[in-house]
Amino acid sequence: MPGGSVISFNCVDSSLSSLKNCQSYINTGMDIATNVALDLVENCNDVEEVNSMESVMLEYAAMDRELNHYMQAVEATVHQIKQDKPENIPDLKDLVKKKFTALESKNDDSDLQRNEKYIHFMEQLKRMRKQFGLQSGTDANESIEQIDEDIAVTQSQMNFTCPITQVEMQKPVRNKVCGHTYEEEAILKIIQRREQQKKKACCPKIGCSHLDVKRSDLVPDEALKRAIDSQNKQTRPMP
Repeated sequence: MPGGSVISFNCVDSSLSSLKNCQSYINTGMDIATNVALDLVENCNDVEEVNSMESVMLEYAAMDRELNHYMQAVEATVHQIKQDKPENIPDLKDLVKKKFTALESKNDDSDLQRNEKYIHFMEQLKRMRKQFGLQSGTDANESIEQIDEDIAVTQSQMNFTCPITQVEMQKPVRNKVCGHTYEEEAILKIIQRREQQKKKACCPKIGCSHLDVKRSDLVPDEALKRAIDSQNKQTRPMP
């Protein structure tokens, strides 16, 4: 650039880091809302209150979408300036606003129902209702209907045994890809060992064709954990 002027993006990088922290707060809020909804189903089965938690999840999903769009707009602006190398420093705020507005203009309500945390919320809620013999207060969306049938079962039919350890699970996690459930520590050890061998980890469930289990595929199965805890309370001998 003439005169040796250089645009520093240190402040931008710092701001992006702060925004990512905000995103983690949103994720935490969605986890809390999920647990509250499961508590409601398990303890009082108040349909109206459970549905209100679904509304909370959609609000969080909207915040997450807006935050993602803003970060995308900032990153795209920085990339554009680094590529174009303009002689004069442009109005970064205006550029970001235009890109952000363009992204927001494509918003659709269905976007919120595709939020990964929202989908997980609906899956867990459906399983808890199934466990307690309840019907959903609202129609489940198409993605929820596609849940593998071997996990959408009643408590008496649930398999509480980890396919790796062959003992009852204490902290079950579900594979989003194939739908199978494992003890968290056991599956993570397999993934880590295979990574060290520079190989992919196969799903340890006999008969499963999923050949590349990743950490990012695993989500806590709170509904199954509650089912296990509930059965243990019922079978525990009276003092």
